[in-house]
Amino acid sequence: MSDSHSPTDARSTDQRRPSRSILRHVAIGSVLFTIAAVQPVAAQDSVVCSAEKLPGMVEGFFQITTTLGFIGLAVIWQADSLAEIFTASPEQKKRLKVHKRAALKSALILAVLGPLYTVVASIMGLPLGDCVNLTPW
Repeated sequence: MSDSHSPTDARSTDQRRPSRSILRHVAIGSVLFTIAAVQPVAAQDSVVCSAEKLPGMVEGFFQITTTLGFIGLAVIWQADSLAEIFTASPEQKKRLKVHKRAALKSALILAVLGPLYTVVASIMGLPLGDCVNLTPW
């Protein structure tokens, strides 16, 4: 009995997928960079909030991009579901399901980032956190 997965297939899959340690290092580095970059900004007065229309424009831009992200999720989900109906190969169906899951993850991240930034910015004392509400609902 031969194994359906050869060692070369496993190596090529590992090479295409970044390891968790690399992603962890990138995440830690970006958090440290954000903390270091926030210090000069936090020292400034609330220039963003004192601008007349800027907070409203930032809120509107975030709401539009979030709405378009959810519309994109609905379109991708429906298109993939329709493609699954006409797909005969099990491998193609698996790829479509993976694509649907990736679209769902992206939409969830998009929905969580705004409220998360609002909370973190107000905790860290960022000027944008005091005057801009980035929750999409």
